[in-house]
Amino acid sequence: MRMLLAIVITLAAAWAGYWVIGSTALRSGLVAWFDARQADGWQAEYTDLTVQGFPNRFDTTLTDLALADPASGLGWEAPFFQVLTLSYTPNHVIAVWPKEQQLRTPLRSYTLTNQDMRASLVVAPSTALAPRRFTLTAKGLALAPDDGSGTLAAAALRLAGERIEDTGHIDNARYRLGLAASDIAPPAPLIAQAGIDGTLPRVVQTVAADITVDFDVPWDRRAVEEARPQPTRIAVQSAEIQWGAMTLAASGVLTVNLGGRPNGTLTITARNWRQMLDIAARSGALAADVADTAEQALSIMSEMGDDPKSLEVPLRFAGGRIWIGPLPIAPAPVLRLH
Repeated sequence: MRMLLAIVITLAAAWAGYWVIGSTALRSGLVAWFDARQADGWQAEYTDLTVQGFPNRFDTTLTDLALADPASGLGWEAPFFQVLTLSYTPNHVIAVWPKEQQLRTPLRSYTLTNQDMRASLVVAPSTALAPRRFTLTAKGLALAPDDGSGTLAAAALRLAGERIEDTGHIDNARYRLGLAASDIAPPAPLIAQAGIDGTLPRVVQTVAADITVDFDVPWDRRAVEEARPQPTRIAVQSAEIQWGAMTLAASGVLTVNLGGRPNGTLTITARNWRQMLDIAARSGALAADVADTAEQALSIMSEMGDDPKSLEVPLRFAGGRIWIGPLPIAPAPVLRLH
């Protein structure tokens, strides 16, 4: 009996020692990371950093957090941020965001509010902290720019991703990404500008996507500390938007060159396409001359099908432009992460 008691006491003391060592190392690592970012010229501040949860958890809370990267112009501020993990599975963490936070971009700043926002992340067991899979869920989202130009809201958002390890390319990293959002309310000024009040539901019913992206290097802590990985290939298995009677879907494969220019073909399937084109032109998303050119080309294509309200058209990306058949309709986007 005494031996059993001694064993129990020894194991308890060992586990307590493990928790103390682990929590101390976690706190020291975070402090060192913030110090390193400040040395790189970042704004990297917090007022308090605590690690609690003895004996089975490492629950880390940072308060009055502010991060800003001068190179990209991106910044983030939050009254608190929590990272929760079980002490016996430290590579699986749960992140919890506050109900209000501030986002800064080179163009403007935003206030992001939510009813509940959290993520689950599993990383490789190494100091590189390379993500293996993640899931982010949020409810009651609202993104409001500081210039008062209108709030973008969504009832629910789910974003998931996983790294596909066996790509056949040693230097590349392939990730499968999924997006599902429901009841998205565009900014009221945009709705008014496009003149669609009463002609469409106030909310976009669903936005969904299933995409596989190859990057030049894997995502890990260096993506934040040094440079962002860049896409080299984008395979759109499916992407769809449903808004009232309008449905827009896409699929196809694009390769991306070193300058960020895509090449390849996306097949677009559209229901009530004329209404979509009209909305894009009136909202300013498409220039008037581009919209006219696109309407002429799409009208010819739709008349060749069974239903003139629907069409299936390949959009070809080449030479820095987007093409419908022989007609260039718009500049191609530059797909570079900064």
